[in-house]
Amino acid sequence: MFKKILIANRGEIALRIIRTCKELGIRTVAVYSEADKNSLHVTFADEAVCIGSHQSRDSYLKIPALISAAHITGADAIHPGYGFLAENASFSEICQESDIRFIGPTPDMITSMGDKSLAKETVKKNNVPTVPGSDGVVTELNEGINISHEIGFPVIIKASAGGGGKGMRIVWEESEFEKAFQMARNEAESSFGNPDVYIEKFVENPRHIEIQVLGDNHGNIYQYGERDCTIQRRHQKLIEESPSTVIDSELRRKMGEAGILAAKAINYEGAGTVEFLLDKNKNFYFMEMNTRIQVEHPVTEMIYDVDLVRQQILVAAGEKIDTLPHKARGHSMEFRINAEDPYKDFMPSPGKIESLHLPGGFGVRVDSHIYQGYVMPPYYDSLLAKLVVWGKNRTNVIARARRALDEFVVEGIKTTIPLHAQILEDERFINGNFDTSFLDTFQLNKK
Repeated sequence: MFKKILIANRGEIALRIIRTCKELGIRTVAVYSEADKNSLHVTFADEAVCIGSHQSRDSYLKIPALISAAHITGADAIHPGYGFLAENASFSEICQESDIRFIGPTPDMITSMGDKSLAKETVKKNNVPTVPGSDGVVTELNEGINISHEIGFPVIIKASAGGGGKGMRIVWEESEFEKAFQMARNEAESSFGNPDVYIEKFVENPRHIEIQVLGDNHGNIYQYGERDCTIQRRHQKLIEESPSTVIDSELRRKMGEAGILAAKAINYEGAGTVEFLLDKNKNFYFMEMNTRIQVEHPVTEMIYDVDLVRQQILVAAGEKIDTLPHKARGHSMEFRINAEDPYKDFMPSPGKIESLHLPGGFGVRVDSHIYQGYVMPPYYDSLLAKLVVWGKNRTNVIARARRALDEFVVEGIKTTIPLHAQILEDERFINGNFDTSFLDTFQLNKK
C-alpha cells in the first residue's frame, strides 16, 4: 500500500480523497495555487505545497510543478481527482516515468477513450450499441454533408477530444451545416488544442444514463448500476440520481453488461463511467467513457455502500476490488450547488461567504470545501458543494431533499439552491417524466 499520496486537485474532491486516505492510514500532500492558500484541503492534508499562481495553467495544470512537489515530499502516488489532468494521458505517462503511481488507468487506456471517435470504434468492436455516424474524424466539409444525408438530419457535430459541451453543434438541416462545422472545429481547437470533430445522428430528447464500472489488474471488471444524469444545463449536469425512473430490471441488466463490455474493450483498470443516451423507445447508445472518478460518484456510494475512492487506491496499489456489487439499497440523488445566479442566466457569483449553514440529519451527506468566511475564487469551477440525499425510495428522497435544501444557507454570494428547490416542486420531475430538454422549458419563479 502507498505511504503518501499527492492530490493533484483542489476543492471538494481533494478533501474527499484526503478523508479516504486518512481512513487507510495514508499520509497526504495537498497542492494549491496562490488563490487557494486558505482552502480546507490545504488545512486537512498532512503537507501542502504551493505550485503556482491563480491561473490553472500556472498551477493545477503545470505537470513539472506537480511532479516536483511529489518528489520533494516523497509521495509515491498521485491522485488526480476529476477535471484538470485526470484524463491526461501524458500526465499518467510522466508519472510512470518518474516512478510515481498514477491513481487511474494507464496512458493507453486514457488515450483509447479520450478520443471520442476512437472510443466509439473501440467499443463497437465489442458489440456495444453506438449512435449511427461517421467512421472516425471528419475533416472535409463535403464529407460531413454527405455523411449527414446518409444518417439523416438532425445530426450533432462533436469535438473528438471534447467534453463539457465544448466543440459541439446540433445541425437541423443542410443549410446550417457549413457554419456549424466550422464553429465546432474552431471551438475544439481553442478549447482542446485539437480541431478534430466527428458526426453522429442527433438523438432528440434522450435520457442521459451512465454506468459506474470498476476494474483491477487481476482481470476483474464490475458494474455498480446506473446513474441518471438527465437534468442538465448546456450539457452540464445539475442533478443526478440512482436508480433511474425509466429503467426496468431487464434494461438495467443490458446496460450494465454493455458497460462491462466497453470497459473490457481496453482491459480497464480503476474507476470509470460509461455514458449512454437512452431514446424514447428505450434504445441505448454509447456516448463516451470517462476514465476517472465522476463528480456524481457519491450517488452510487450511497446505494451500494462502496467507497469508490478507496477502490481506486486499492486497485492502483495492485490489490483486488474488495467491495463487490450487490443489490442496490434505496434511492439517492445529488444536487450540485454552484456559485451561480440562476435568476441572471447562471452568471458566476464568486466572493466571500458571509454566512453558512450546512444541512444534516439522517440520509443527508454534504461534500464541500467551503466555510463561513471562505472566499470563492473566480478562476475555477463554480462548484461549492454536493448535497447528496439517500432514502428508502424516490418519494422519500424528494421529501428529504426539500428539507435539506431549505436548511442549506449560503449568504454573501448567489447559488443554485433556489433552482434545485423549484425543480423538486415540478410535476414532471416528481413523476420522473423528463429528458435532457427539461430546463429548456422550466420556468424559474421570480424571487
